[in-house]
Amino acid sequence: MQATILVVEDNKEIRFSARFVLEDAGFSVVELENPVQAMAWLSQSDTSEHSADLILLDMNFSLDTTSGEEGLQFLRWLQQQGSKIPLVAMTAWSNTALVVQAMQLGAADFIEKPWHNQRLVQVILQQLKLARLQQHNKQLSAALADPGSPLLAHSESMQRLLQQLSEVACSEANILLTGENGTGKTQLAQFIHNKSQRANAPFISVNMGAIVDSLFESEMFGHKKGAFTDAKEARAGRFALAQGGTLFLDEIANLPLSQQAKLLRVLESGQYEVVGSSVTEQANVRLISASNADFAALLGAAQFRQDLFYRLNTLQFCVPPLRQRPDDIVPLCRYFLQRHGAHYQKHGLQLSAAAESVLRQYGWPGNVRELSHVIERAVLLCRQQQISTTDLALSGAVPGQSAGGQPAPALEQMTLEQAELQLIRQALAQCPGNKQRAAEILGITKSSLYRRLDKYGLDK
Repeated sequence: MQATILVVEDNKEIRFSARFVLEDAGFSVVELENPVQAMAWLSQSDTSEHSADLILLDMNFSLDTTSGEEGLQFLRWLQQQGSKIPLVAMTAWSNTALVVQAMQLGAADFIEKPWHNQRLVQVILQQLKLARLQQHNKQLSAALADPGSPLLAHSESMQRLLQQLSEVACSEANILLTGENGTGKTQLAQFIHNKSQRANAPFISVNMGAIVDSLFESEMFGHKKGAFTDAKEARAGRFALAQGGTLFLDEIANLPLSQQAKLLRVLESGQYEVVGSSVTEQANVRLISASNADFAALLGAAQFRQDLFYRLNTLQFCVPPLRQRPDDIVPLCRYFLQRHGAHYQKHGLQLSAAAESVLRQYGWPGNVRELSHVIERAVLLCRQQQISTTDLALSGAVPGQSAGGQPAPALEQMTLEQAELQLIRQALAQCPGNKQRAAEILGITKSSLYRRLDKYGLDK
């Protein structure tokens, strides 16, 4: 679809020049003489005839030719309207202070007149691409924030944590989430964002441990085309993508010391430079970090900067492991059962009573992430509408004894038949003389139980 560029410029010849270049590059162009006309035109943007994908704004009009005040007033008006249209400012005067003011008020980039045609087109293409990425991320964030999110809080500890996070979400304070792997720190970061005043802006997540050391600045701050050997095109960094929204730094403790100082500078001043550019950018993000590391040990071993740690943990919350909130286990299982069942076209699946009992007793070293994988595997393996303990295949989750009264071997040391035989014996022991109930505990039909009794010689 052809992008529409709104050119706001009082010089007719310059407007004609811009139209010539932009239409040649495949854009549709709308020309207006001043910000007042632009405000009126954009106010009718509920119709398809009055919508723009990018604004090219001259900063100086009839008021004077140097201050850029009319352009700045227009930028303030756009901010008040909550406009998400990217704007590229332009002026014939090289004025660093004006550039900074325009950027702080939301200008995405700056062009100096007279421009180079290739540079003008490149800047516009880059900003349109960035706007599309931000819109895509917003859609992803909305999908993640659906009411079926696995942030189920039946346990007292999780209810208390969610209440605390709700209370601080509207602040701009940096938040550090700690806790074991798989406890749901990413979902909690999304929860904070959705409850914040930045909920309609992007939520950008980055795994700090997965960034190659040599590409840290490019990943976080972006780079210009040709900034280094492999920079074949310009790229927006994570701070730019999260502008106005939330930046989530997962596994923050894995950030090398050599890169911690670069991150600290942005957190202290809000300023950074795109690789290959001398223009200082102003970051406007809410920062949430997460880690499973022992920061006291890292600080004591000088493996993590103390000043950076204090910037990250204005507010710090520890996410309890799943084994400390057993009341959440079965509700989470049912949620994952529904989600994975829908994904694999296995609708209406339920957990047997025995399966629920085993799930409650299991230690969950991998926390919520492990639970999701276990339920997904059970969905794939089950052959009936009810998930049995056999379908769960949880190593070491089923205690018991062998037929000779000796401790039963660990589940991982058994064959499939041995494990099945042990489960049947346990079910029969729990329901003496009631094979229907034993079958229900095992999650199978009564006829299936009789076939297995015959198979293992237990029917006598």
